[in-house]
Amino acid sequence: MRGLYRYLAAAMFISLLIIAGCGKSDQASSEDYELSDITFPVEEEDISLKFITESSPMAPEDPNDKLILQRLEEQTGVHIDWKSFSGESFTEQRNLAVASGDLPDAIMNTRYSDYELLDLAADEAIIPVEDLIDQYMPNLQAVLEEAPEYRAMMTAPDGHIYAFPWIEELGSGKESIHSLDATGWINVKWLDELGLEMPSTTEELKEALVAFKENDMAGDGQTIPLSFMISSGGEDVSFLFSPFGEGENWDHTVVTNEDEVLFTSAQEGYKDAINYLNELYELDLIDIEAFEQEWNTYLAKGQEGRYGLYFTWDMANISGTEDYALLPPLEGPDGHKHVARSNGMGFDRSRMVITSANENLELTAKWIDKLYEPMQSVQDNWGTYGDEEKQNIFEYDENEAMLKHLPLEGTAPVELREETAIEGPLAVLDSYYGNVTTMPDDAAWRLDQLHETLVPYMNNDNIYPKVFMSLDELKQLSDIENDLFPYVERKKSEWITNGKADEEWEEYLAEIDRLGYQEWLEIKQSAYDRNAEVEEEAVE
Repeated sequence: MRGLYRYLAAAMFISLLIIAGCGKSDQASSEDYELSDITFPVEEEDISLKFITESSPMAPEDPNDKLILQRLEEQTGVHIDWKSFSGESFTEQRNLAVASGDLPDAIMNTRYSDYELLDLAADEAIIPVEDLIDQYMPNLQAVLEEAPEYRAMMTAPDGHIYAFPWIEELGSGKESIHSLDATGWINVKWLDELGLEMPSTTEELKEALVAFKENDMAGDGQTIPLSFMISSGGEDVSFLFSPFGEGENWDHTVVTNEDEVLFTSAQEGYKDAINYLNELYELDLIDIEAFEQEWNTYLAKGQEGRYGLYFTWDMANISGTEDYALLPPLEGPDGHKHVARSNGMGFDRSRMVITSANENLELTAKWIDKLYEPMQSVQDNWGTYGDEEKQNIFEYDENEAMLKHLPLEGTAPVELREETAIEGPLAVLDSYYGNVTTMPDDAAWRLDQLHETLVPYMNNDNIYPKVFMSLDELKQLSDIENDLFPYVERKKSEWITNGKADEEWEEYLAEIDRLGYQEWLEIKQSAYDRNAEVEEEAVE
């Protein structure tokens, strides 16, 4: 939502520059092939569709150089004429195509926010696709029959579906790998050298951090007892808020077991957590750069082994796994032990859209549906097998008709994934593991860690789901959050360092009220309640 106005401004600016582009003779979409009752591979020659997509800089410049797409072309008889871009270049070219009216047949890996998606639908730049799903897409239908909640999440408030989703399940409910992102990793080598047990309370953690500092465990004054990247997703210090109440997460939103939506940063326990962190700061236990450092700085210090405790999704990315272990839930001063859940889930509702310029809707829908075949989706998501030129992420077991993850032998999973996978619309359901594919080793390890250490203390049964709000709701939320969130995050940093949370608390509550906190809460609660009804109807 924060990028909403940049997107609209860019689109308006581009449209002024390229009015003449609307009259190009070389149209961006494919000609009408007048095909119906299509089966793959199509018998006609020279059938192609024109797509724009985003791709990693690590991937081949031409997506058709990927083995996955070469196999798809063989299976379907359809050539995809790709225009592939990376990063900001993709955003610019995507917006340029829309603003000029020179539209491709479809846009893959769209990066569209809900607001952008609905705005494009209102302008008729993209089309609703629910009828295409029902008529031509049996693979996606099968996914939605097995997991009907996704159809509810795909459906806009006006009843239409405007995009094809990306779905990746890795565990469900509290056991989902997405239940928590900002996990803490503590230096157990230092604990062992000092004869200390794993901290189980906030007070014991403070004592351990003091011992790290006083004994200069990294040597030469390089010890950093506690580090984080303030208000930065998985690297934030939010895990340490949970022992004091409802806790904190990246979008400041939790849902109680009574289905009440709460703004975490307005709770009394939030202030208590701030005061605890200020105590650590006053003891010189917190990295002085924690309030401004970028990823590369954070990473470098972790790789040098300077941290006593830090936060991230996977410690292998920063410190390695040898000397660190997962920090367990801590008991707060009043005996409260809790882990606040993240509101993340493996779902992106706008991974691909079909434009209004497309004259081959059946062909396009059936090609996209191929991406939802279980074996195909697994490869779309992670990479493929049998590539004689590149490293493979899978081997294909013919006896079990199953894709099995291979040892990566030092290659980073994300690197191989970006080089060989295609992402796009897909579905990997929990039921596929053990039948269609194996679970990646790193994901299985994290799920075990969550299950054994953290899930038992996730006291809230609900998360705030992927609610599909209306344009008006999204506009109101964006307007409020553009002022509210920066203020809350600024006060969080200030209070940790200056210790004035108690004396400024009432003034702070008054200010967030002025910035629209109550209106924000009403919109979020109303949308949550409406979504619960829609999901219940979908499941029935």
